[in-house]
This record gives sequence, C-alpha cells and structure tokens, in this order.
Amino acid sequence: MSLNQRIILSATLVLVIFITLTAVALDRAFVESSESALRDKLTSQLYALMAAAEIDDTGVMMPSSELDALLGLPSSGVYAHITDQTGRPLWQSSSVLGEKLPPPVVLPGGDKAFSKTSAGNKNYYTFAYGVSWATNADAIALTFNITTDLVSFDRQINEYRMTLWSWLLVMAMLLLLSQALILRWGLSPLRRVGIELNRIETGEQEQIEQSYPQEIEHLTSNINTLLRQERDQKARYRNALGDLAHSLKTPLAVLQSGLSSVSSVSSVSSVSSVSSVSSQSSTGGEDDRKINSIQQDSMQQQITRMNSIVEYQLQRAATAGSASIGKSVNVKSVIDRMLESLHKVYRDKTIELNVTVDDALMFKGDEGDLMELLGNLLDNAFKWCDEHIDVSAEQQGEKLSLRVMDDGPGIKPEHVNTILQRGFRADQVTAGHGIGLSIVRNIIDAYQGEIKIAESPAGGTEIHVIL
Repeated sequence: MSLNQRIILSATLVLVIFITLTAVALDRAFVESSESALRDKLTSQLYALMAAAEIDDTGVMMPSSELDALLGLPSSGVYAHITDQTGRPLWQSSSVLGEKLPPPVVLPGGDKAFSKTSAGNKNYYTFAYGVSWATNADAIALTFNITTDLVSFDRQINEYRMTLWSWLLVMAMLLLLSQALILRWGLSPLRRVGIELNRIETGEQEQIEQSYPQEIEHLTSNINTLLRQERDQKARYRNALGDLAHSLKTPLAVLQSGLSSVSSVSSVSSVSSVSSVSSQSSTGGEDDRKINSIQQDSMQQQITRMNSIVEYQLQRAATAGSASIGKSVNVKSVIDRMLESLHKVYRDKTIELNVTVDDALMFKGDEGDLMELLGNLLDNAFKWCDEHIDVSAEQQGEKLSLRVMDDGPGIKPEHVNTILQRGFRADQVTAGHGIGLSIVRNIIDAYQGEIKIAESPAGGTEIHVIL
C-alpha cells in the first residue's frame, strides 16, 4: 500500500469516526432542545387552561373558546383533561372526541409530571399538574392534563436528522476531496524524488538536482552523498588498478631481464665446463655464483618494490572518504588503542606522552581511515622522537583538527614538499617503504582536508591535519 493510500485510508477512518460522533452529539442536543421547547409549550398551555377554568361546587366550567383553537378542533393533536382525585373526568377538550388517548394522570396537589406514553400506534407526551382548588364549600383535588401527540415532533426530528446527515456527508466528501488534493500537493516532492532516482538508475543524471522542502532536504542530501561516495570509490579503484598495472610494468621488465641473464649465464657456464680444464672450471663457477647472487639481489629488490606498490595501491583504493552520514567514531578511543599498540612495538624507548583530546570528540567518517592516518603519524613520531610526543585533537566548526608533535631530528625544509610523495624517504638508512605519509595524504584528500608540516616547538616535527 502506497504512502498516499495509507494516509487517505487513515484520514477516512478518522473522518468517519468524527462525523459519526458529531452527528450523535448534534442529534442528541437537538432532541433535548426540542423536548425542552415542547415542555415549555405544554406548560404555558396548561397554565392558560388553569387560568381560564371556573370551578364551583357544581362542576368545572370553561369558556366556549377554550382558549386555544387546537383544543376545540377534533384530532388537532393537542388534548386537555381535568379530573378529580379518583381519575373521573370532570372536563375534556373537544379535540378529544374520537381519539384513543392514554388515560389521564392523577397527581396529588402541588405535584407536576411530564410523561411519555403510547396509545394505539401513536406516542404521546403529557404534562400533568395536581392542584387543590378552593371553593366556597370546600377544597377540591383536581389534576390538569395537557397531552400532545408526537407525530409532528417525530417528523421534525426525522427531517432534522436527514438534513444533518446529508450535510455531514457532503462535508465529509468535500473534506476527503480537499485532503486528497492537499496530500497530492504535499507529497509531490516525494514523487519528484522518485522520478529523479529512476533517472539516476537509468543513467540520465548523476545525482538529485532539484530543490526540496527542508523536511526531505536532509534525505536528498544524504542520497547525493552516498552516490558521490560510490562514484569516488569506483574512481579510486579504477585509478588504483590503472596505477598498479602501470607501476608493475618496470619491476616485471627487470625481473624478466634478470631471468634472461641468469639463463644466458647458465648456458655459457655449461659450455665452459665441457671445453675448459678443471682449474678454469673452478674459476668460472665462482664467477657464475657472483653473477647469480647479483641477479637474485636485483630480483629481490624488484619483488620488494612490487609488494610496496601493491600495498600502497590497495590502501589507496580502500580509502572510504568523507561522509555526512553513518556511524561516528570516538577519536580518543582510537588514539588510545593506537598508543597502546605502539608502546608495545617501541617498548625499548622511554617516551613521555602528552595527549590532549576531549573524551566526547567524535569523527564522522570511516574508522579504518582514521586508524590508518593516526597509525602512520604516531608510528613516525614514535620512530623519530627522542623522548617526548604531543598529541592533540579538537573540533573546529565542522572540521576535525589533529596535531602530532615530537622532539626528534625533524624534517629538512627542502624535504617538506616531497616527503608526502610515494616512495620518497628522507632517511635511507631506517627501514621502511616510504609510502606511509603518501597514504596519509590520500586519506586527507579523500576527506577534502589538508596537511601542514612544520618544525615543532621542541625542534622536531609538527604535523597538523584537518579533516
């Protein structure tokens, strides 16, 4: 089920419940209001009847007009009774003639009551009031009854309900239509995102290009980030494979040449051993061993070079690069792990460490990249320092600033610009491949950062990295 269908269905259910409850509440309020109005009308008619009545010892007398034309009109719907305390009718209106009405209500003096009763196929509403009427001889207990049938009342209620439900249904349809149009307009950015993603999938465009509301802008930005990372990663792999193939050509050619030389020397040595005397053979064998040793050293150098090339290119291709999404890495924990490992490697050196890093400092990027970068920088600091290393990290806006300083011999100014190149080594004596800082540079480039190399306050090297 689509998002639009879910919202429409949910809105329809809510609207149905709301309309139903609203209709019930309005219907109940209207019925109660109508009943209250009916009671007021019956009360006023009964009081008017009491005011017009003339009662003496001989009976009850009423004006011929009977106060209300309805009371004098047969089957008018309004009926009046006056009864004694036994329920015997003393007087009834002309409208009672021919009607089958519920029996009159008898009440003691001072009591009043509203009642709803039925007779035949009709419902009736009655207001009864008991009075103690004083005459010249004595007080007479009487009960005045005003009764009305509910035909017109029920008709009024039914008409109201029909009108109410008709308007509520019309309003519900208009609301649903309006909501559907609003949803179509409101969800149009998501449909446009889907269209752009389809174009990206078919290769018609490289990223999401249109502007979107702020609620989904973060989503489109993250999608573009993922697409850009994927393209960068593919580009790095293509470049690394191309560079790897190109870099291995020369070492392979040297190896091939060396193998050819060894083969030639072996052939010459074989001929010499047949045609020469034993003393000459001894001298020739010694020369052959020297030549073979030289060739083996040369091939070993090329194999070592090929290993370093492969290691460098694989590391370069695997660099994840910057990301605005994904898991954040705690910088302090990574530094602590690297330092713990390096202390074991350089356990013969007494090194004073000064680490200034906030425990809550986070790096939004790949943990492997951060470990590779810090590993190379800290390993160089441990290798070249005399006895002191300073490590610091801080947040600068949306960037991470890292500093590693030592008190070693430092880097000569003329080597600062070339030290980051692959294979360059300022010191040819100390073991290494010369690719550590070049890997650092590749990682920094992948995170659109920068690196600065300067002399530390202690006279050694200060490397400042910004990611």
